[in-house]
Amino acid sequence: MALTFELDPSIGPALRDGITDLWADVSNAGGSVGFVPPVSRETVRPELVKHFVAMAEGRTRLLIGRDEDGTVAATAFLTRNTHRLMTHWLWLYTVMVHPRHQGKGYGRDLLTAAADAARSLDGIEAIRLTCRGGEGLERFYGSCGYKEVGRVPDAIRVSPGDDRDDITMLLSLGRLD
Repeated sequence: MALTFELDPSIGPALRDGITDLWADVSNAGGSVGFVPPVSRETVRPELVKHFVAMAEGRTRLLIGRDEDGTVAATAFLTRNTHRLMTHWLWLYTVMVHPRHQGKGYGRDLLTAAADAARSLDGIEAIRLTCRGGEGLERFYGSCGYKEVGRVPDAIRVSPGDDRDDITMLLSLGRLD
């Protein structure tokens, strides 16, 4: 069964806790979303609050995907670029699909929903995201239409002696207007 996506859902305790649980579960399963396992919900929560602050300031939009039970199963945060010469593209952050749903095509569905959301915003022509090297993520994003446009070698220190590339990917939205 497919996920149901919603842009800009109402934030309440249930949604906050659902995203916190998702983020911790993805991190603890080895997902590259800003943490290294093991991670607790208490560790994740301050990072989520930073996203919520950006949302309250109007800089960030939240896209969630719910499974058939209504549980938060996927997220992505769309953040407008505030530099006056770069407002035609936005950043995609914290792209996650719960481990129990991986391998079902939901990651592709999430990226399609994010691109559709970005296309609905005035003046947005592209999406940029970064990913951690060594996980094969650039191949996945590439299969979804993103192009690698930059790489900083060894920019992410997962642990002492385990440095990974920081890879920047770009999706052109093909704006004709």
